[in-house]
Amino acid sequence: MKVRTLLGAAAGAVGAAVVGNRLLAKRAGDLENPLSGVERTFRWRGIEVRYTVAGDPDDQDVLLLHGIHAGASSNEFEPVFERLAEHYHVVAVDLPGFARSERPPLVYSPTLYAEFVRDFAADVTDDPVVVASSLTGSFAADAAGETDVTALVLICPTDETAPERPWLRTLVRTPIVGTTVYNLLASKPSIRYFYDRDGYYDSAAIDDAKVAYAWKGAHQPGSRYASASFAAGTLDPDVDLATTLAELEVPTTLVWGRDAELVPLREGRDLAEAADLELVVIDYATQLPHAEHPETFVEYLSAGLTSAETDVGE
Repeated sequence: MKVRTLLGAAAGAVGAAVVGNRLLAKRAGDLENPLSGVERTFRWRGIEVRYTVAGDPDDQDVLLLHGIHAGASSNEFEPVFERLAEHYHVVAVDLPGFARSERPPLVYSPTLYAEFVRDFAADVTDDPVVVASSLTGSFAADAAGETDVTALVLICPTDETAPERPWLRTLVRTPIVGTTVYNLLASKPSIRYFYDRDGYYDSAAIDDAKVAYAWKGAHQPGSRYASASFAAGTLDPDVDLATTLAELEVPTTLVWGRDAELVPLREGRDLAEAADLELVVIDYATQLPHAEHPETFVEYLSAGLTSAETDVGE
């Protein structure tokens, strides 16, 4: 009797998880384009990748590449998109596996993303200034050695996010248990906690709309696959970021939030010194200085980010 009871409880729990997962996916609905511009599709290795363009096509191309986390998307650049479009031809892409782009059940890897950045930059843009955030900064640096890039602007770039745990990637990819675990990791409280801890210096800047959009993006069909690789640490590149940047002949500027903790400023200073790069430090900011202080970010980008190290007060 006890065995039958336990089996019945287990079956009920599984059934509840299945129903709960389906309800969350249904509640998320379609994800709207958060950027004001013309949306286009780039087909890459069978994957339909969505991107948005704005500004005068005769102006300098600026390619915006968002960071990697559950709910990541080009919405990260919404605060600067229209401002940049006043002076540049701006291209903002949702990386494969995220947001409005297709999210096939691939085993996502750093090589895949570096090759995507290389091919997208070569096929869609013309000698762009590439602006990339966090882990994507490593992918952009890797790609910059194989394609024509005018300059790199890397926002709190990193090549190390978590210890490699392939078992976690396998777990999150499983249909029932994995989806349930992922839904907990990508819940609205978890997303808000991430933004509050690592994204924004000022908690008041984290509005409900920002959290809701990230949540919807995280719950599009197939969204857990790329995030599974990220959570497992298997998106971290094998190459050393400082070495990669030192070997590049592309002008590169680092932008850092002074109060960043996930990738602290001391790492930015070490990276700038090791690779002989310019470093811009923005006060009252953490991992997303471009989103929290868009006017300051655009001001320095438009000025060419020429100072070796600039401390910006708000």
